[in-house]
Amino acid sequence: MKTKILNIQGKENATIELPKCFSEKIREDLVEKVLESKRSWQPYGPSLVAGKQHSAKGKIVHRRHVWRSGYGRGNSRVPRKIFSQKGSQFNWEAAEVPHARGGMRAHPPKALSMFNTKKVNKKELKMAFNSALSATTESKIVIEKYERLKGKKIENLPLIFESKFISLKTKEALELLKKVLGDLFEVAVKQKSIRSGIGKLRGRKHKKNAGMLFVIGKKEKFKTSKFDVVGTNELSILDLAKGGIGRLTIYTEEAIKELGERK
Repeated sequence: MKTKILNIQGKENATIELPKCFSEKIREDLVEKVLESKRSWQPYGPSLVAGKQHSAKGKIVHRRHVWRSGYGRGNSRVPRKIFSQKGSQFNWEAAEVPHARGGMRAHPPKALSMFNTKKVNKKELKMAFNSALSATTESKIVIEKYERLKGKKIENLPLIFESKFISLKTKEALELLKKVLGDLFEVAVKQKSIRSGIGKLRGRKHKKNAGMLFVIGKKEKFKTSKFDVVGTNELSILDLAKGGIGRLTIYTEEAIKELGERK
């Protein structure tokens, strides 16, 4: 499969043969499996010693002739702590148990259950990565991913620029992308807006889109906050399939060569 290489004027400069990894069968099920295994969330729950930081002496003994016994006092068998004492008379108060003041929670969230332990086989991981790469070349899949592109046509995917692209300043790069991408430009650049609902009062004031992905060679450098930039040595499914397969992705010529050599 051959595709065009664009120069920094946005015109066709040459053609390049895409590596085999760009034309493999798209296995969306494997991509979803990998994304599920990579999911992580912040474990939460009460402190492990919550409700136990007291001087309660354990359950009250209900036997006769035993020091500190609860025999004949009409007390339930729950852990108690002593507030005051006069001889063998105690002023007890229930502690530790969930129904006591200052006690632990009855059935708290278990932080251990929130750690993701799912795993994926190496072969499946490789197939999923190649599927995510192949999806970036399919205009139909890219259009389905972005709501704003419905009813529009996209040609010449994947977009590949000569390596001189990384020498451009951000303003020049954006002007070039606007010229080349056309309708795609509105989803290519990160946009930040204020949320319309009540969520903006609850710590979610702004919302933003993911923007496009720019893949460069491992020795190339390009800095911008307008879209995500990733080297081939750090490229993963989480980058290529952020929010699902078919993310708008642009490559440099060097990046294509390195992806073809990647094992």
